[in-house]
Amino acid sequence: MRLKPRKVARSARTITVRTKPGNPTRALVTFAGRTEEAAIGRSGTTARKREGDGATPIAPMRLIGGYVRHDRITRLQTALPLRFTPKDLLWCDEPRHALYNRPVSVPFTPSHEKMCRDDKLYDVCLVMDWNLRSRKRNGGSAIFFHLAKPGYPPTEGCVAVSLPAMKRLLRFMRRGTVVKVL
Repeated sequence: MRLKPRKVARSARTITVRTKPGNPTRALVTFAGRTEEAAIGRSGTTARKREGDGATPIAPMRLIGGYVRHDRITRLQTALPLRFTPKDLLWCDEPRHALYNRPVSVPFTPSHEKMCRDDKLYDVCLVMDWNLRSRKRNGGSAIFFHLAKPGYPPTEGCVAVSLPAMKRLLRFMRRGTVVKVL
């Protein structure tokens, strides 16, 4: 089921993600005159993203939509198309599989990520256009903009912010907003 877009503040065209000085696994996310703290990949950032390297790709990535756990989070204000996260939703991260870097459903035995997680990281999970439209085998998969754990520990290559920061960001996001990792 899709969530209906609500009236939102004027959309930001670009959200900038810069590595935080002195900490290669933390970042500062800047949008609409605001700056928020974020976690990025355990290997920092890279211009040569590879599957499993733990790095956040240095690239402009368009937001194409996302998922929200309706059993945990309600009333998000955004023009970005969001869907409720089905309990059986997975994301294929097996480079040799035809559905590499695509959503899949249970049962699915190749390597994958569970989208309906217990740790709440994907309670709001935005899909960025990294290696999606023209997929490259081993080019990296499941690069999302999602929620951070307390203390902002590193991600596996995603950008992660706190829930309050995500709610502020969502008000400015729409399909096509660029998340530019520098």
